[in-house]
Amino acid sequence: MNAQVRWLLMLSAAAIALAILVPLFASHRPSVSGPAGMVGETAPVFTLHDDRGNAVSLEQYRGKVVVMNLWASWCPPCRAEMPDLQTVAREYTKDGVVVVGVNQGESPERAATFARSLGIAFPIWIDDAQQYGRTYAALGLPTTIIIDRRGVVERGFDGPLTVEQMRTTLAQALRAT
Repeated sequence: MNAQVRWLLMLSAAAIALAILVPLFASHRPSVSGPAGMVGETAPVFTLHDDRGNAVSLEQYRGKVVVMNLWASWCPPCRAEMPDLQTVAREYTKDGVVVVGVNQGESPERAATFARSLGIAFPIWIDDAQQYGRTYAALGLPTTIIIDRRGVVERGFDGPLTVEQMRTTLAQALRAT
């Protein structure tokens, strides 16, 4: 075998060894999608309107823990989760927790009628451009984001939560702040 062929074989073997070994030893940070991917970041703030037409923003809740729930009236899991959100809103008000329901893409009238039909008393915001859904990469509805007193995303969930899951998460968030 001539020197050129040997040299080519050694180079090929080295390239194959690198291709196999580098991924094994490289440190990769797992990517997290959905709202959990924003944990530790400052929560984006958009000016929206509530179901009565008043301008609203997360800024008005600095110093409080915010449970921001993205929902729509056509979503069966949203309908099932809303009474639990109302329970949590009532139970945790004294602890400085605010629940905000952010309707994704529906009219203020439809959102208000839906909330009233379920006896919802927490604030209902209208995100007709679905800014929050896109920003938090919501994989579906409902999506819930817990924001700490400093305005930083503490937790993010795709899908419905039970009242017990909400209580556990809020207990952790209140201890952390």
